[in-house]
Amino acid sequence: MSTRSTTFTRAGLEFDVVDSGPIDGPVIVALHGFPQTATSLRDLTSVLNDRGYRTIAPNQRGYSPRARPPGRLAYRMPELVDDVVALIETIDRGPVHLVGHDWGAAVAWSFAATRPELVHTMVAVSVPHPGAFFRAMTSSGQLLRSYYMGLFQLPWLPERVMRTMTTRMDKSLARTGMSTDAIARVHTEVIDTGALTTALNWYRALPFTPRSMASARISVPVTHVWSTGDPFLTRRGADLSGEYVDGDYRLAVLDGSHWLPEECPGELAELIIDRVESLPR
Repeated sequence: MSTRSTTFTRAGLEFDVVDSGPIDGPVIVALHGFPQTATSLRDLTSVLNDRGYRTIAPNQRGYSPRARPPGRLAYRMPELVDDVVALIETIDRGPVHLVGHDWGAAVAWSFAATRPELVHTMVAVSVPHPGAFFRAMTSSGQLLRSYYMGLFQLPWLPERVMRTMTTRMDKSLARTGMSTDAIARVHTEVIDTGALTTALNWYRALPFTPRSMASARISVPVTHVWSTGDPFLTRRGADLSGEYVDGDYRLAVLDGSHWLPEECPGELAELIIDRVESLPR
């Protein structure tokens, strides 16, 4: 068992990666969400490593210090997907098992739709299929829960508020279920390193998402994990996601907040392993 911090490059950008677990183990690529880095997945990947899996967790575009291009157009979904393609090509172990939380789940859905030949199985944590998400906005309370996504479209103001009103921001994150340790890492790994604007650019690029991605179908086996205490996402999106999956689809419901990889890594790891082991041998 060994842990390697390494990098990969794409289009002149250099991404930091945490590569851990047995070198020859089945590969799981794990994608973090906002406003976190790959460290948010370390408890989860530790369990997976102990069970014999090799995990590859990149700090994605906007988070890695040498992969922060300016402007929101650099954070369109096709760019985020192609970053993962470059990662898999670098490790030369594809196809892989793909896991994503929050924004990482959004990337995973689009990746599985456009590059299914590189994916054995997929586990999307918290965020539903993009088509299901948009449908949930018109058929549930999802639009109200997503109000912040509209606020994040504003230039410079959201990051200024988050930098100057830290006590209020910390209390808001704590109310969503984020732990004290995780909140501290938001400061040290995102805000203090200057990554806040580039992280917010993921939201600011949303208006430029190709429409085809909202209706793209998924052919690989999928488990979608939703949590009962998620303040950002309704059950409606989770229920609709299966309508976009042609492969085997499972919906798993956990009791917890939005921050499942840190809150219940053991339960989440079991769901991932169950999904991986569902493939015929």
